[in-house]
Amino acid sequence: MPPFLAKTEVDTVAAGRELGRSLAPGTTVLLYGELGAGKTAFVRGLAEGLGLDLEQVTSPTFTIVQEYRGCEITLQHVDLYRLNPAEVADIALEDLSGDRTIVAIEWAERLPRPPVPPIVEVRLEHVPDGRTITITEIN
Repeated sequence: MPPFLAKTEVDTVAAGRELGRSLAPGTTVLLYGELGAGKTAFVRGLAEGLGLDLEQVTSPTFTIVQEYRGCEITLQHVDLYRLNPAEVADIALEDLSGDRTIVAIEWAERLPRPPVPPIVEVRLEHVPDGRTITITEIN
């Protein structure tokens, strides 16, 4: 899939919403991008696409993991920004997965090893007109 140009935060949320509508339970979404790249905005859209309330989604920078439950699906939203590799290994991310769960991990480059597929990588990069969003399925 070619990169998508998001000129506004609304565009970033819309890209997340589109991905959310297509995700199968059990998928892990790995988010990459520098500070302020739009990772949490993307996850808000992802939540909406999964039928969850996007207004409840906030950055889990200090809580590390936030859970958003719906009737059909649960979204586990993880932020690894403040953790070192040993701390990441200690939080047992594999325990968050399930047959009715989507896991979205911000700062995925801090993972000590890749999660079990299916995996979708989302890369957000600042460009002069906004940000590019590149989505890659890894199976």
